Parts: sequence; C-alpha cells; structure tokens
Amino acid sequence: MKGFFIKKAFFDGWDNLIAICLINIAYLGLIYLGFVVFLGVPSFSALAIPVLLLVISIFMGASASAVHNYSDYKGDTWSALRHGLVRNIRHSLFFALLLILAVLNIILIIPFYLSYENAFGIIISIILLWIELILLLCLPYYFPLMNHLPADRPLKTAKKCFIIVGDNFGFTIFFFLYNIVCAALSVFTMGIIPGITGMQLAAEDAIRLMMMKYDYLEENPDADRKHIPWEDILYDEKEKVGPRSLKNMIFPWK
Repeated sequence: MKGFFIKKAFFDGWDNLIAICLINIAYLGLIYLGFVVFLGVPSFSALAIPVLLLVISIFMGASASAVHNYSDYKGDTWSALRHGLVRNIRHSLFFALLLILAVLNIILIIPFYLSYENAFGIIISIILLWIELILLLCLPYYFPLMNHLPADRPLKTAKKCFIIVGDNFGFTIFFFLYNIVCAALSVFTMGIIPGITGMQLAAEDAIRLMMMKYDYLEENPDADRKHIPWEDILYDEKEKVGPRSLKNMIFPWK
C-alpha cells in the first residue's frame, strides 16, 4: 500500500502540476501579503500570526476541494476552489482555531511552564509537547476526511483524525516522514513544489486508500485486519493510475 501511495501521489501531482504550482503561488501571495500588512503596522503586529493562520486555513478549505478532484482523477480546479471556499468554511474556521492554539502552545504556554524551572513545569511542558506531536500527526488528515465524510461536523471530523492515527499508526509515521521530505523539497523550491497543495494532495490520496480499506472491512467483517488484501482492493486504482513511461509522462497525448 505504501508503494502504491507514493506512486499515486506522485502521478496525481504530475498530472496536475501547473494547477498545483498556481495554487501554491496563491498561498505564497497570501503569506507575503499577511506579513506586509500586519508587520508593516506595529499596532497590528500581535494579530499577524492568528490572522495569517485564519486566512491560510480558509484557503486550505478551498484548495482541499481541488485536490479531492485530482485524487479522483478529475481536472476541475477553479470551480472546485470557489465551491470549497464556501462549502468548507466551518471546517476551515475550526482548523484555524486548532492551528492558533497549537502555535500559542509553542510560543507562549510551553515557555511559560518551562520558566518555573522545576519538575512540575517540566512535566507539564512534556505533556504539552506530546499534544503538539499528536496534532502534527492528526491534522494532515483533517481536510481529506472532511471531503470523504462531508456530513460530519468539524469537531467530529477532528475526532476521526485521532481514530485514523490510532488505527493506522504505522502508516501515519511513514506519512509523517513523507511529509518531512515534502517540506524539505518545498523549502528548496520556495514553496512551489510540492508546497502546501502538493502535501494536501498526498494526504487526500492517503485517506482515499484508507477509506477503501474500511469499505472492504465493512463488506467483510470477519476479515483479518492485520492482513489486508491490498492487491485486490487497489486493483481498480492501479488500473486508473496505469503504467507510466517517461514518454507518456511528458507527452500524455501521444
């Protein structure tokens, strides 16, 4: 499953490379504008990070709809962005709240407890650091789960992120390392490739494959959860991705 995930994430990104780059440029523009506006006005500087996280979260809700299309082998981008911006606003606002709390935890709360310089402060700080790590593992699944389970409210979606991590811990650690590599590549390419959008697409692909596993388990309640027949489950997906050569990657119309 991990090997096919890497293949699918790569080719989904390749097939929609221009759109992904353009959306990433929009992200970079929002980040730049946020710093210019809020850091340029001293009285607003304290609001820079919360407002920037809010704006980014709202746009992530929009781009989540686009990458959902890419993962489903559909090329629609701009109407998906407009639709997602409105449809996903509640999930985006809740995601922004989680991000703001996580950042405040790092820059204010943990340093506050460490300032006690005693065992109590260290223990509380370690607990809060573990909470940060758990959020780091869970949050990438948030918007993909929103796409696949659109009837869920934001809090329910967040709860299911924890369930997904607990039930797929090995893959989650693998996916965490995968995201570290993607983040390093994004720094090298100034946020263009894969960037936030490419990493969202990878998370969408991951949840798509997990949902296929859960569909199989629902249809086969007596199946061995430790030995999932991925070859059978992923047969149609592998047919859709298909074998690729360098020639039809560069000249897909031939």
